Amino acid sequence: MFRHHRGPGGARLAAVVLAGRVTGRAVVGRCPVPGPGRRAPVVSLLVPLYVHPAEDPGSWHRLITAADRTYGVVLNPANGPGDAPDPAFASAAGALRAAGARLLGYVDTDYGTRAAAEVAEDARRHREWYGAQGCFLDRVSSAPDALPAHRALVRALRRQGSAPVVLNPGVHPAPGYARVADLLVTFEGPWSVYVSSFSRPDWTLRHRPERFCHLVYGVPEALAPLAVRTARERGAAVSGPVTGSLPNPWSRLTPVLAGDPS
Repeated sequence: MFRHHRGPGGARLAAVVLAGRVTGRAVVGRCPVPGPGRRAPVVSLLVPLYVHPAEDPGSWHRLITAADRTYGVVLNPANGPGDAPDPAFASAAGALRAAGARLLGYVDTDYGTRAAAEVAEDARRHREWYGAQGCFLDRVSSAPDALPAHRALVRALRRQGSAPVVLNPGVHPAPGYARVADLLVTFEGPWSVYVSSFSRPDWTLRHRPERFCHLVYGVPEALAPLAVRTARERGAAVSGPVTGSLPNPWSRLTPVLAGDPS
């Protein structure tokens, strides 16, 4: 995930989208073409909106009014909860909760190198300062040997009251991660890669689509509803298409929430 900064947005290298992929037989995905009379499913969006509410109040207002169409909203005041509560984020979080949104506090795991106590402290601050119900663990390792540590971390977070727990390796990780996370982000990257070279390992077919999420940036605005349908066709019931680009594609609200439900 491209993390939010108080100033210009920082970026995670795009190459990480293709790195760490578990090898094995894969199912190649294709963009679906909606047939005539086909009814669109209910939209379930994961929304990382990495812009300060004071800088873009309009996007936050639209998000609040469309809260019932989201899986969850990722709160990220300062690459995490920050050192002190942010009043603007606290106000936005309160409005989102009142509208029925599920709030997920952003926590960077640095591919498993951050101490579990630091991760837990960030999650605690999100809960106490912003009322976050769950957490979004970013930069999660995809490697099999890191799975036990992530399993222990997720269990500890749940004991402290964080639920759901979303894991974002940004690629298809070792299969065991799907049994650890409530929601697993198995793709994070540009639309050009998503439509040209996406593939899914066979093990994903053994899990419900509601367990997977695809986060795609650089999506042409008119194709955002197609990106949602494409994710569903590829086994991810949750998605988050945005039009933004590097260095911080998540500074813009998904256009799916700008108009009528798709």
